[in-house]
Amino acid sequence: MVNIRDLDPSASPLDYYGSELRRLREDAGLKQGQLGSIVFCTASLIGQIETAKKVPTRDFSERVDAALGTGGFFSRLVGLVLRSQLPTWFQAYAEMEARAAYISSFQAQLVYGLLQTEGYARAVLKAGWADSLDDAVAARLERQRILTRCHPPLVWVVLDEAVLHRSFGGPEVMRNQLLHLLAFQDRREVRVQVLPFGAGQHPATVGAFNVLRFESDPDVVYAESYGSANVTANPETVRDCVHRYDHLQAAALSVERSAELIARVMEERYGDHPGPDGRELA
Repeated sequence: MVNIRDLDPSASPLDYYGSELRRLREDAGLKQGQLGSIVFCTASLIGQIETAKKVPTRDFSERVDAALGTGGFFSRLVGLVLRSQLPTWFQAYAEMEARAAYISSFQAQLVYGLLQTEGYARAVLKAGWADSLDDAVAARLERQRILTRCHPPLVWVVLDEAVLHRSFGGPEVMRNQLLHLLAFQDRREVRVQVLPFGAGQHPATVGAFNVLRFESDPDVVYAESYGSANVTANPETVRDCVHRYDHLQAAALSVERSAELIARVMEERYGDHPGPDGRELA
């Protein structure tokens, strides 16, 4: 068992969170079990978080803030903690994503991370052999908070039609995911298009990529492979990818027709259609 007194608060955001939780709890004259009772969790969980053995959730942080009267300290800190749980090679991109004013994404295999439901994200990360699955899911959902801030980025996503048919997590998870995509029709800052199978050849056969644009910094292009990421601000590469993205948008269905296709696939492939034995068919 890690001794909280041996933790270095400067070692990581998680260590700092744990040390501050212990300090403020003790300042309030509360034992771990007493604080746990107030925030509806076990003393063991409090101890695990204080010793950096467990990653806190946003809900836990909000309840602790209310219990200890910290003025939102842990709610602000937990974002940094969760971001630190992203793969090391991905963290720099996540920071840029959070600062971007405009995000263009082409996805050939998966729904873009910012638009994933919790169930879909869990299935994707599990299939990708993610370590500490709960923490990985929480970190991915934390990224999505940029869509609910006062001035969210403008996000335009082109999904290959294969994304709609590739099932992660089963029919119910996929239904919820496609419903989630349809819900963005009412969000003017998020647009989803589908590149249909009928479009045939297209200029992004190499795979998925994102283009990030900023208010004052140079545009960047992001693409990833197993365990690594390629981020570049090379003007020629950015110009080439923007040109390819323009072609993808032109070949894709309109936002309205894309929504119709998403709804149709959701009903035909993931609808509630029981088979002869009463079981749901995928």
